[in-house]
Formats: sequence, C-alpha cells, structure tokens
Amino acid sequence: MAFSLPLRFAGILLAALATCMPAAAQLSSRVGSVVTTPHVRAELIADAPDGVAPGVPIWVGLQITHQPQWHTYWKNPGDSGLPTELAWSLPAGVSAGEIAWPVPKKIPIGNLANYGYEGTVLLPVPLTVAPDFKPPLALTGGGELDVRLKASWLVCRQECVPEEGEFLLKLPLQSSTALHKSDFDAALAAQPAALTKPGEVAVVGKRLQVRLDGLPAFVRGKTLEFFPETGDVIHTAAVQGKDWTQAWQGDSWTADMPLDDQRSASPAVMPIVVALAESDRQAGQPVAWRTEAPVSGDWPPAAAAKTEVPPALTAALAANAAAAAAPLQPSGSFATALLGALLGGLLLNLMPCVFPMLAIKVLGFTRRADDGHGHRRAALAYAAGVVLSFLALGGAMLALRAAGAQLGWGFQLQSPAVVAALAVLFTLIGLNLVGVFEFRTLAPVSLCSAQARHPVVDDFLSGVLAVVIASPCTAPFMGASLGFAISLPAAQALLMFAVLGFGLALPYLAAGFVPAVAHLLPRPGAWMETVRRLLAFPIFATVAWLVWVLGQQSGIDGVGALLGLLVCLAAIVWALTLRGRTRMVVASLLIIVTTLLGAAIGGNVLRNAAPAVAASEGGRWQTWSAARAAELAASGRPVFVDFTAAWCVTCQYNKRSTLSDAALLADFDARKVAMLRADWTRRDPAITEALTALGRSGVPVYVLQAPGKPPVVLTEILSKDEVRAALAAL
Repeated sequence: MAFSLPLRFAGILLAALATCMPAAAQLSSRVGSVVTTPHVRAELIADAPDGVAPGVPIWVGLQITHQPQWHTYWKNPGDSGLPTELAWSLPAGVSAGEIAWPVPKKIPIGNLANYGYEGTVLLPVPLTVAPDFKPPLALTGGGELDVRLKASWLVCRQECVPEEGEFLLKLPLQSSTALHKSDFDAALAAQPAALTKPGEVAVVGKRLQVRLDGLPAFVRGKTLEFFPETGDVIHTAAVQGKDWTQAWQGDSWTADMPLDDQRSASPAVMPIVVALAESDRQAGQPVAWRTEAPVSGDWPPAAAAKTEVPPALTAALAANAAAAAAPLQPSGSFATALLGALLGGLLLNLMPCVFPMLAIKVLGFTRRADDGHGHRRAALAYAAGVVLSFLALGGAMLALRAAGAQLGWGFQLQSPAVVAALAVLFTLIGLNLVGVFEFRTLAPVSLCSAQARHPVVDDFLSGVLAVVIASPCTAPFMGASLGFAISLPAAQALLMFAVLGFGLALPYLAAGFVPAVAHLLPRPGAWMETVRRLLAFPIFATVAWLVWVLGQQSGIDGVGALLGLLVCLAAIVWALTLRGRTRMVVASLLIIVTTLLGAAIGGNVLRNAAPAVAASEGGRWQTWSAARAAELAASGRPVFVDFTAAWCVTCQYNKRSTLSDAALLADFDARKVAMLRADWTRRDPAITEALTALGRSGVPVYVLQAPGKPPVVLTEILSKDEVRAALAAL
C-alpha cells in the first residue's frame, strides 16, 4: 500500500486545472464583435447598405442587451452612474462622430433617480469616409475595413459592476452590410428632433422654470418627460405633481422643478430633451425633441464641487460619503507581517481539506522509518512545491492587478470551472482512498515506472496540490498581511508569499528532518489501511462543500449537472478496475454516456447564474452596493458590512456562530445599524476595490461604520464580544 498514490494522481490533473484559471482565460480571450458578461450582451454592429466608399455614410454602433433588472446609462446618468464610453481605432481617412444617444428612461432607485436604458439599446455612431480615402487592402485581406472599438460601461441593478470589452468588426468594402438596418432605423427614430425655437430657462430662487415653444400639434396636452443633458443641476428624483409641475399654456409647454441641493453646474445654456411617455408614442412620429435654451436669472451659490466617486466605491467611503477615510494598513512592521504569514501558513495545515493529505504524507514515513535521506529529500521536494506555487499564485495576482484586473486572494475559486475541476480531483482522491481503484491499475506502465524512478516529482506535485486547495483559506489567519503585501514592492510582496508557503510546509519539513518524529510514529500494520479509508471522508466532505460553492455561482442546474457528471466519473473509474474484455466494453459505454451527458448539460456547470439576493433573515440583510451604502450613510444610519464568499469556510462559520446570534442581532436593531452583505463568491471588481482600500485582499472582512467616524475593521475570526464592543462605541 502506498499512501502517496492519490497525491500522485492529483499532480497529473493540476495541468488541466491550470487551464481553468479565470485570469488566464481573460487574457487569452479572442477579440470579436460580441462580448458577453453575466449582466449584458454587447455587440458591435454596422449599417452600410452601399458598402464603404468615399463620401458614403456609414453607421456603426454598440448594441447592449441587458439582463432583466439591469441597466446602463445615458450621457447624463442622473444622480449616480457613468455614461457608456466608446474609443474607436479606425484606418486613416475614416473618422467617428459622437454617439447619437437614444432617448433614455428615468430609473428611480430609492430616493435617487438615474437616466439610462434597460432591455436592448443601440448606441449609433456615424463614420465619415474622407474623399481621398484609400482602402488599406494589404492590411485587410483585399476587401475589408477593420473597425476596432474599446468600450466601457457601468451596468447596475442594486449593485454596480464596471465592465469593458474590445470589439473588431470587418466591413466589406464593396458589398452591402444591412443586416441590422431595422435596429439602426429604430435607434435613429428614437433620437430627439431639433426644435425650431430655442426655448427659455429661468432660475428663480432655488427652482428652475422651463418654457418650450414650437412643439408639434399632436404633442399638445400630453405629459412630457424632461431630461437635462447637463448633470448636477436639477433634483433628478423630484416627483411629478409634488416636487415639480408641468402644464400647457396654449402652444407652450412649461415646467417648474427644484434645483439640486448639491448643484455643481451653473450653465449659461442648457441642452435639454423632452420626450413623450412611452404609452403616447406612435410609430412614424417623433418621440422626443431637443433644444439648447439660454438661461436667465441668477444661479444661487453652487455647493462645493462633487467629488467624482467611482461606482466601485470603497466600503469605508460608501458607508459615510462625507468621511474620507484613508486606506487602512495593518499595524506593525514588515517583520511582524512576515511572522503573521508564517503562523498563518502553519495554521493552514489544520484545514479539513489540507490535513488529510498532510497526514497521508507523514504516515508514509512509517513504511521506512530509518530512511532519513529519503525523508529529507521528500520534505524538501514537498516544500519546494508549496513555496513555488505560492510564489506563482502571488506573482500572477500582482501582475494581473498591475495590468488593471480587479482580483483578490482566492480569485481562483471565483471561477465555476476551477470549482468543478477541484470537485472532480477530490472525487478521484476520495475514491482512491476508499479503495475503489489504485493508481497503478489505471495508469500506463511507463508512467508508473517513471514515477517510481522519480519520487521527488510526486512529492513536489503534492506540495502544488496543497497550495491549490489551501490558498482560499488564508484570509482568516493573515487577511491584513496579504492586504499589506499587495501594496508592497513586488520583491517584498513575493517574500511574504514565500514565507506563507514555508509555514504551510513546515510540519512536513520537521517530520522529514527530525528523526524523532518518524520514530514516534507507530509501526506499519493493518491500522494504516483503516486510517487511509477514514481520511477519505473529509475529502468527500470537501467535494460536498465545492458542490455547494458551485451552486452559489451556477445555480441549481449547475449543481445537478456536476453531480451527474461526478457519478458518471465514478462509474468509469469502477469500470476500469474490471478484468478482461468486460473492462473495455463497460468503460467505453460509460465514457460515451458521459460524453453525451456532458454535451447536453455540461454548460450549466460553467455558466454564471444571476446573483442571488442576500439572505434576508426577516429582511435584515441587504445586498451591498456603493449606492445603497452611501444612501444609508446619508440618512445618518450606522452600517455594518459583511464581505463574504461561499467558498470561504471561515465566512460560513462566522455567519452561523456569530452573525446569526439572536441577542447580537437585537443589539444591531437597538442601535438601528443597517446590515449589508458583499458577496464575493464570483469576481466582483466593486468588492475587490473596496477590500483593497481597506488594506485587505481576501475575505472575510467585517466593517462597522458610523456617520462622521472612521471605519472599524473587525478581526477575521469574529466573536460576539468583539462585535458588541464595537457597537457600544458607536
């Protein structure tokens, strides 16, 4: 019996697992005309019915299809948000105009309001082809014009996610491109028509009065929607009939509305758009009108200029928009942080998914208790695998963050593909431990002989595997140190990751280099087989946890698909242990069934389901977003933010042991503390940015913010007494 066999098998699968890393997938994605995210589908389309020629008009545009309840923004986003931005790369002689913005809709959110788009919207842009344009035939393959676009947009529901995409569209120079003509016709029909008269805008005290003339006869008597192109002027969320009024005076439309209390603009001319309500719009008739009206009267003193706060507002600033809290740093010196990394690595060996593997490796010493040289060699190889893997993961995260990716520690488990691959890996390890199969019965003879000749490779890969499964669990022990590490120079940050790996490898190093450890172990015997089978159950428990994590990412359909495929995998492994022709016949049939099943339902495993609303517990917990936190802070309420993730074991422990305590929740209620939950199970740049500002790179993180006070970051392993003390200090 060889205790290291499951680890040998796991090492072979790590190469496949590496291909599932989300960051790598992002870097290698192919540029095309379509970009799909969990929230939108964005496509670059064109309308060139006469081909591409000098002086011939061409329309291109970004068409965004939103998931239900999600929206993006108009040129003036309203009380919050950011407009979609388009940056074009075009051949010489071709230039892009401005976005022909379709009429938006008013989207109320609490006591705020935004201007934006839901459903499907097309943002058309005219391309102008110069008279002396010469097609770059040598670069386009002889008959195509490359239109490249880099677009960025903010998509929001209750939370906001900044997204971007790169697009490439190849327009034929000669033939027609009119596939999307109806889309462009509809978008251009939604453009506001120009009024023949400029209209009037007057500032009267703290209100704005508008008068428009020249609107068509079929509009008269209708209620119009009002959209100023200049932001930060009017009270966007003002309610019709209460805070502002509109009326018809003969052929003139008038409106009276309040100015924004935090107004930061005092324009001399206001570009404004008025539009019919959707129920009053008729096909073939204009739906909106635009004018640039001069402003008369004296503007009241403007408030201090608004600070441009990014949508991914940090937790500290979101909880109190008036308080500018500096990013937090862990106390102590760099040496203290290194000590924390060492201790954190040591504690990782006690994690349920790590300890069985460490036990298997150490118990392997009982077979050759006097082979000191072999023990030391195995320990060094294992330690090298651990340390180099931590350096690779840390270096990848630092490099990707430097390139602009919003990633934090544990980012690998934010990918359904990685979670599913780990579930497969642990299922195979568990089946091996309970004796369903032995590695040598399935692997080619050449591979087994090569493994026997190079046991150091096996030990090295065991260290790599230990890091893969342990890295997401580091935050409870050294969250502050890792947050500190990503702000350090690269050399110091990598040193901290190396010390973390050394701490994880230290027990095995001690067992390999201290002969007394091997001599203290009991003699080999039948008990080793019993221990081996017993250690399979923590491994299967890890599989159950991984399936639950996948459920948070891909939904119930993803869970069902993964469980079905895992059953098929177990059946294939069993079939390969049979003898004679039966083995190949049964295994082949099962592989065919598994392949067909994977083609039919495998996509459910990798898809990103719509984020679930935070567990309410009677409506107590709300989903964290910058806008919601800022709204609560503006009302004067203290805010408690729980940064969590389904794959974080400590997060789940704290949730059930501390944050579900009835007496503690009563203390929150007594102090009227709003409770927000920021779920980082899937990659979320807004949450990553908030964690970074707090000096953290992983979860759990708990923040209590009172109006006018700096944020209080609690410890990762949360206690009821600590929370009560923080509440008492409010």
